[in-house]
Amino acid sequence: MEGGAAQIIPNKEGGRTTPSIVGFQESGERLVGQIAKRQAATNPANTVYAVKRLIGRKLNSPEVRRMQDSAPYTITDSSNGDARVRLFGRDYSPAEISAIILQRLRQSAEEYLGETVEEAIITVPAYFDDAQRQATKDAGKIAGLNVLRILNEPTAAALAYGLGRDLNEKIVVYDLGGGTFDISILEMHDGVFEVLSTSGDTFLGGEDFDMRIVDWIINEFQKETSLDLRKDSPALHRLKEAAERAKCELSTAQETNINLPFIASDSLGPKHFNKVLMRHQFEEMILDLVEKSLEPCEKALWDAKLKPQDIDKVLLVGGQTRTPLVRQKVTEMFGKMPSAEINPDEVVAIGAAIQGGVMCGEVKELVLLDVLPLSLGIETRGGLFTKIIDRNSSIPLKKSLTFTTVADNQNTVEVHVLQGERELARGNRSLAKFELTDIPPGPRGAAQILVTFDVDSDGIVNVSAFDKSTQREQAIRITPSSGLGPDEIVRLIEEADRNQQADKVMKELIIARTRLDGLMESTRRTFTEFSAMLSEDDQAQARQTLARAELAYRSDELEKLTSALSELEAFGVKLTEMMFASPAMAGGKS
Repeated sequence: MEGGAAQIIPNKEGGRTTPSIVGFQESGERLVGQIAKRQAATNPANTVYAVKRLIGRKLNSPEVRRMQDSAPYTITDSSNGDARVRLFGRDYSPAEISAIILQRLRQSAEEYLGETVEEAIITVPAYFDDAQRQATKDAGKIAGLNVLRILNEPTAAALAYGLGRDLNEKIVVYDLGGGTFDISILEMHDGVFEVLSTSGDTFLGGEDFDMRIVDWIINEFQKETSLDLRKDSPALHRLKEAAERAKCELSTAQETNINLPFIASDSLGPKHFNKVLMRHQFEEMILDLVEKSLEPCEKALWDAKLKPQDIDKVLLVGGQTRTPLVRQKVTEMFGKMPSAEINPDEVVAIGAAIQGGVMCGEVKELVLLDVLPLSLGIETRGGLFTKIIDRNSSIPLKKSLTFTTVADNQNTVEVHVLQGERELARGNRSLAKFELTDIPPGPRGAAQILVTFDVDSDGIVNVSAFDKSTQREQAIRITPSSGLGPDEIVRLIEEADRNQQADKVMKELIIARTRLDGLMESTRRTFTEFSAMLSEDDQAQARQTLARAELAYRSDELEKLTSALSELEAFGVKLTEMMFASPAMAGGKS
């Protein structure tokens, strides 16, 4: 920040943006940015790009599997299944690769400013989950930075747009970058930025647009020569560069010439590729990708309880929004021309700088209220998911609920932390498990265990369980190493919609069975203690009622469970009356 305005610091080569590419040399030297991109043609297996798509993910996730099929470098896994990149016989975590890029940016900033830089704000896609945010924060630590805030990219873009403007508007930020897509809806009111909803796809971006052109070149070349370039890493890198260049040219031109001399050779000699790609052909290739971005837009509108006509402004962020088809579809979606008044490549960085100004006290007129992308809660008896914090809740926040034991003399409680939208635990994503131990023996339901979720301003979660009787507390900072894939996140919400009725019935079934179990237990205890006071006929009736309840308990029919509950409740009242009417009880009255 300089004079109340954000300034972009150029890198060592003088560029205002730095490609997120790292090239590893056999000598041990690491190249970053444009210089790494240039040497990739001769060193494709040791040049890493799109590492943002790997961060916080497991090797067996569908997204990483897709990258394995197309990336020239080797993607493997660690002992616990986390995705890793293998270079010169050593495995690197995505956080390590990201840290190399951050270190280079830090060096550029220090040289420009003439002072040490130790603190940072790092922006991430809004739909990054807890694992991906934590891994990003770890990358900052590896780079020697104290990460003050993990800031959502669309939110940063809105800050850049709103600084110095006295406006009351509802803003959509459509952020389509190189590897990820985000949509956020914010309300700006007297300097307060409130995020109303967010959605997205962490595996949709310019990389996918490039690959459509690469596939077209490969197929056209194979038709002409019968040679398949898919297994030729140096050729694939040249194709990718040519595809990216063609995509950029088609943003302003109706056609582009793709010329790749000496791209391959066979027994007859060298082969060349030289063809014209028309914009309309390119748009046919990418139409499904652009339309895929509209589904999260609809979801975000639904969550914000808004219609397209309620939106005052649509901001475009990310280099891929320069594609004319993207702008056309966004215009059709929201019924208004989108704005790109700030450079879409720089707007997120400018917003991050403004947030830094807010945190340092240099910018006083802005307040930011961000949100959590998915609900958080724990598994409770019968496999139910009990939400403690709903999705799109403003963060930071802290919320607690009290739970209890489900068995007599239970001395341990397992807290299973989940993220998702389904009513049943098995339909959601497991984040972590931990145990609260040494609970004093006692009847079920006696213990009072306070479970607290504390979500910080970075969207990173801390969970604690506190036994009120012993004052014993167990806490965990959720630091999972695998991320929620975009397909998985979408599936969680869509399945919640599709299966809402089925989940509701299952929930009612579990609740009825749990109630019946508790009522049978209390009735058995009462009957065992006071059966001597009852006549033989009353004792027989009690045993028959309990037997019918046992039979209903094993049923999966809600009607039978509900009927057994009603019968047992009625019998409980009768049993109490019979006990007080018995001579033994009557004689014991004072």
